[in-house]
Amino acid sequence: MTNKIKTTAPVSSVGADGEQPNTKKDKQIITNETAKNNLQATNSPEKSGQGGGLQTVSMTELYDTVYPPRTPVVDGFLYGGTYLFVGAPKVGKSFFMGQLAYHVAMGLPLWNYPVRKGTVLYLALEDDYARLQRRLSVMFGVECADNLFFATQAKTLNEGLDGELEGFLKEHKDAKLIIIDTLQKVREVGGDRYSYSSDYEIVTKLKTFSDKYGICLLVVHHTRKLESEDSFDMISGTNGLLGAADGAFIMHKKKRTDNTAVMDIVGRDQTDQELTIEFDREKCIWKFQKAETELWKQPPNPLLEAINEFLTEEMREWEGTATELLKQLPDMQLSANVLSRKLNVVNSQLLNDYGIFYDNKRGHERKIILKRLEPKA
Repeated sequence: MTNKIKTTAPVSSVGADGEQPNTKKDKQIITNETAKNNLQATNSPEKSGQGGGLQTVSMTELYDTVYPPRTPVVDGFLYGGTYLFVGAPKVGKSFFMGQLAYHVAMGLPLWNYPVRKGTVLYLALEDDYARLQRRLSVMFGVECADNLFFATQAKTLNEGLDGELEGFLKEHKDAKLIIIDTLQKVREVGGDRYSYSSDYEIVTKLKTFSDKYGICLLVVHHTRKLESEDSFDMISGTNGLLGAADGAFIMHKKKRTDNTAVMDIVGRDQTDQELTIEFDREKCIWKFQKAETELWKQPPNPLLEAINEFLTEEMREWEGTATELLKQLPDMQLSANVLSRKLNVVNSQLLNDYGIFYDNKRGHERKIILKRLEPKA
């Protein structure tokens, strides 16, 4: 079995206009074709839902569509989408937000988790710039990350926060992470603000934004005062918040004065985890102690291994039909149609684990595109 590439391979996220940065053309992902393929099953006239009909996609269309790959921000820890980061006041949330933001901006591993480098926006809405300066200098000295940006004021969602964030993404097309600290500072104020529908709606708005631009929105929130056996029941508000989010992090201590805390993690794209972390009061950073649950690792996929062998350093790109690709993979006993569908399903794994971008273009005949973005390990 061949080795996979390191999972720290930088993969640029899609910017606000759907284009990739052009600083390294050999590493660009062909996003326009992917976006078209993503919509091909639902934007055809017979599927448009005109006349009040449902917009439907058949199972065949579903399997024949190449959906944009989901790439982690922090492998095995944080992915694209909208996540809640919840903890009691003064538990150390803001210190961890600063730590996470710095590591993503610098591309430095977070504990034992590889990080994908990218621009970060931190809305520190309960801070001022002087406090941020003091905190970060204690944590990291004066070594700066030029692609880490801060704001201490922002509009609420109903006042135009999405427009402000869109403006930032247009200027920083490699943005991967936006931290909103805290939810209460950007949510609409209304008489039913604590209802399930209200909570669900506000996180749904944030999720729609994060999904549209292919980034991660990490939203800081508080726990309720009442204790619960299930730490996720401690999220202040209704279950609508967690129900609409892609996942959540709960940081809690047995006693406020403890240096150690437990971080419970649940999400749609990662394995549930329970981490024990310790606060270094001198450096004001959180250090990893142990994980109660080990990350599940997918077994090697023979098809992806074969493609990784086929796409050499000398031939970093390949384009052809599924039938032509099968001739290059003699051990794969598959039909051309099955090969295409299998690759459609595992394109995220092919990109994240092997650094190989895949697309399947429509035309006179379907053409498969394979493109290695990083040197093979």
